[in-house]
Amino acid sequence: MATEILMPALSPTMEEGTLAKWLVKEGDEITSGMIIAEIETDKATMEFEAVDEGTMGKILIDEGTEGVKVNTPIAVLLEEGESADDIKESAPASDAKADEKADEPAKSDSDVAADKPVAAQPAAELPSVPEPDWPEGTEMKSMTVREALREAMAEEMRRNDTVFLMGEEVGEYQGAYKISQGLLDEFGAKRVIDTPITEAGFTGLAVGAAWGGLNPIVEFMTFNFAMQAIDHLINSAAKTNYMSGGQLPCPIVFRGPNGAAARVAAQHSQDYAAWYSHSPGLKVVMPYSAADAKGLLKSAIRDGNPVVFLENEILYGRTFEVPDMDDFTVPIGKARIARQGKDVTIVSFGIGMTYALEAAEKLAADGIDAEVIDLRTIRPMDTATIISSVKKTNRLVTVEEGFPQSSVGNFISATVMMEAFDYLDAPVINLCGKDVPMPYAANLEKLALITTDEVIEAVHKVTYR
Repeated sequence: MATEILMPALSPTMEEGTLAKWLVKEGDEITSGMIIAEIETDKATMEFEAVDEGTMGKILIDEGTEGVKVNTPIAVLLEEGESADDIKESAPASDAKADEKADEPAKSDSDVAADKPVAAQPAAELPSVPEPDWPEGTEMKSMTVREALREAMAEEMRRNDTVFLMGEEVGEYQGAYKISQGLLDEFGAKRVIDTPITEAGFTGLAVGAAWGGLNPIVEFMTFNFAMQAIDHLINSAAKTNYMSGGQLPCPIVFRGPNGAAARVAAQHSQDYAAWYSHSPGLKVVMPYSAADAKGLLKSAIRDGNPVVFLENEILYGRTFEVPDMDDFTVPIGKARIARQGKDVTIVSFGIGMTYALEAAEKLAADGIDAEVIDLRTIRPMDTATIISSVKKTNRLVTVEEGFPQSSVGNFISATVMMEAFDYLDAPVINLCGKDVPMPYAANLEKLALITTDEVIEAVHKVTYR
C-alpha cells in the first residue's frame, strides 16, 4: 500500500519550512534512514531521513517550495509491485466544497436575505494561541537575566568551538556587568578576548572572523559605544551577504546593554531598537525575561545572520523562572502573549514589558482585561500575532522607551492600519520616552521615561472608560 511521506517537524516549535532540496528522484529505491531531502527552518538547514522503505513513486512538493506546513504530504512511497499510476491525487478542497454545495437544496430569496450579516463591520477573529516555548510540566529554575545570558554563552561555546567572546573587560574583569563571569577560566584567553578601547577596531576584526568561518560574540559595554562601529555593523555585517549573492554570510552576535539605566545621562542612555530594525540584513532581538534572554541568545549565536542583541542594565539583576532543559532555545521572530485579554492589546518589548504588565494588573482592578504581547524580536517582527490580537480586542497601545519619531510603535501602528483598520474601535496610541536627550538629574530622568500610569491612562482613552 502506498505511504505518504509528510513534512517533518524538525523542532518542537516548527510549524512550516522550506523544502530546500530533494536528494532523491522518482523511481529511486528508498531505505530506512536514507537522507532524502534537505529542509530549511527559521533556525537551520537540516537533513530529512526516510522512515519507511520502498520506491519513490511521486514527489508532490517541488524543491524550493517555501511555507510547507508540518504534516503536509510531500511525496508518496510505493511498496513492491505498486505503480505510480495507481496513486490517486486527492481532489482540491475547493472542488470538494463545490460538490457539497451542489447537493444542497436551492435557497429562496428570503433564506438568502436571512443569511446576510446585520452589521457591516467584520466579525472578530479569535487569535490562535501560540505554541508554548517549552513543554507543559517542564521543571523550572530561578535565574537572573545576567545568569541566563552567561549560561547561554557557556552552553554554545561548549557546543561549538568556533564560538568566542570578545570586548572590553570581558575576560580578566569578567565583564563590566559580570555577564562573562567564569568564562575566561573555562575557555581560556583565545576564546574570551579582552580588547582595547576601540569599538571600530575590534568590531571590524569580529566581522572578518565571521566571514572566515568563526562565530564571534561582540560585547559592547553599552550600545551607545557601538556608534563608533556602526559602519561595520551596517555596511559590512548587514549588507555583504546580500551584495555577494549569498556567498559571504556573517554569523555574528552584537550584544550589550541598551537604553536608559539609572543616571548615566544622554550619551549612555539611548535606545537603539528602532535604529537597527531599520536595516535589512540585521536581526534585532530585545528580551525581557531570563528565559527569553537565554533562549534567544542561543538562537542568535546559531543563526547564520548578524544579530543585534539588545539587553537592559536594569534587568540584569531581575530574577525569572527559566525551563531546566538540556538545550532550551526560543525561535527568533516569534512574539509571546504574556497575558491573555479581550478588551485592549498592549504591545511592548524589553524593559517596556515592566510597565505593560504592571498596567495590565492594575487595569484588571478597573474591570479592563488587557492582552499583553512581548515582541521579543524587533526584526523580523511577528506582526501576525499583533494583528490577530487586535482583531479580537479592537484596541491597541504600544509601549517603549525609545524616542517618539520613527519609533517601533510607529511601524506597528502603520501595519495595523493597513491590515486591521476595520477592526479598530479607537485610534492607536504609541507611548514612548520623551523627545529629549536623557537628563542626568534624577528628577528630570524620571520625567523623561515612560511610566505605568501613562500606560493606564492610554488604555482608559482607547477603551473610553
